[in-house]
Amino acid sequence: MDKSTRQIVFLGSTRKDLTKLPADVRDMFSHGLKMASFGENPIDSKPLKGFGGTSVVELIENHKSDTYRAVYTVKFKEALYVLHVFKKKSTKGIATPKKDKELIEKRLKDAKSHHKTNFSARKRG
Repeated sequence: MDKSTRQIVFLGSTRKDLTKLPADVRDMFSHGLKMASFGENPIDSKPLKGFGGTSVVELIENHKSDTYRAVYTVKFKEALYVLHVFKKKSTKGIATPKKDKELIEKRLKDAKSHHKTNFSARKRG
């Protein structure tokens, strides 16, 4: 992974969703995203299963009896895309709920489109 700084791009409602989290969780996620934008691996991060490799990553933070996740991709050199921020509600262990996975897949496609429009054009120009 390139160690240059990536721009952090919040997709959909992710910025608003982040602001609604408990302050401790919000601070940890903000710090983790900033670390990742500098090419570092935040301590509480791991690749999200089902997305083919290490380019889609989740931050996990427990707060009281709840678990929160922030999912982002480092697939692109110029930008880190925040794909989803949510309180985990799965009743099946650590699995990511289907509706959350579907939203992550949609936003990953949105990230590819955004990157092509906003960053690939700069390289050509």
